[in-house]
Amino acid sequence: MKKGWIVALGLLLIGCIGAYIWYSRLKSRAENESGNATLKPRLEMSTLEITSIDDDRIKMNVKMLIDNPLPVGFKAKGLKYTVLMANTPIVEDAYEKTIEVESGDSTLITLPMEVMNQKLMTVLKTLDRKDIDSTTYTVRSQFDLDVPILGERTFTQTITRRLPTFYLLDVKVDDLDFGKLGLKRTDVAAKVSITNKNHFPFSFTDTHYTVTINGKQIAEGDQPEPILIKEQATTPVVFPVTLKPGQTLELLPKMLFDKKDTPFLVTLRCKLIDKSGNSVIHNSQMNTVIRGTLADFKKD
Repeated sequence: MKKGWIVALGLLLIGCIGAYIWYSRLKSRAENESGNATLKPRLEMSTLEITSIDDDRIKMNVKMLIDNPLPVGFKAKGLKYTVLMANTPIVEDAYEKTIEVESGDSTLITLPMEVMNQKLMTVLKTLDRKDIDSTTYTVRSQFDLDVPILGERTFTQTITRRLPTFYLLDVKVDDLDFGKLGLKRTDVAAKVSITNKNHFPFSFTDTHYTVTINGKQIAEGDQPEPILIKEQATTPVVFPVTLKPGQTLELLPKMLFDKKDTPFLVTLRCKLIDKSGNSVIHNSQMNTVIRGTLADFKKD
């Protein structure tokens, strides 16, 4: 029995020595690579993809690589993160799925993010006043372990990159030209101006639009061919629609004599194409809603 205990203790001691040597080597490598004496899980931003640009928010997916150089695996119940643009928080959220990474392994997680346009516009206006065309984007992340490792339960990581400032496209309806009003058909042209302050052009493709007058949808159309939106310029675009008589006949009195109190709504849905290969923007879906009254188009 005594001999069995000696053998067990010997094996345990050998295991501890092996683990210590492994940890020491990993720690030394970490110090050489980053100058940081603390060996801990490492988070790295892999890709960022904008999936939808709406009136009030931008939706995106950020893929994060979590690397575990520790001699043991770890498990965390989630991840808290904050995204800053020009040192101003624009996203604060949490990834609530369980994260588990084996020793010496890594895993990729996808963080869904929503940026409220009002917060973003505040930052963009400040950068615009200072004439700054690039800025810092920072991701601060923190996750708590179920069981403390190396005396620590909470690990944090900050990732900072300097990238070109991304401006939202400004879409404005200049006019709803109804052309000649007829009993059989009415031709409508939605004249739109799209301002792109970015230093790179876009193309719209698979464009779909609707026109609503006084709460009644009177037009719907598609533009499948690409539309080039020039860089740092305002691009005029005309979306033509032919209406059936029944869709506008009952609205004619308000359209002709009560423009001030007749609201309009134009929705625009399209896919953004960036031929330069910018994976952040390419194939992103954009949805825009423009509101006003018919009096906005009153000719001088």
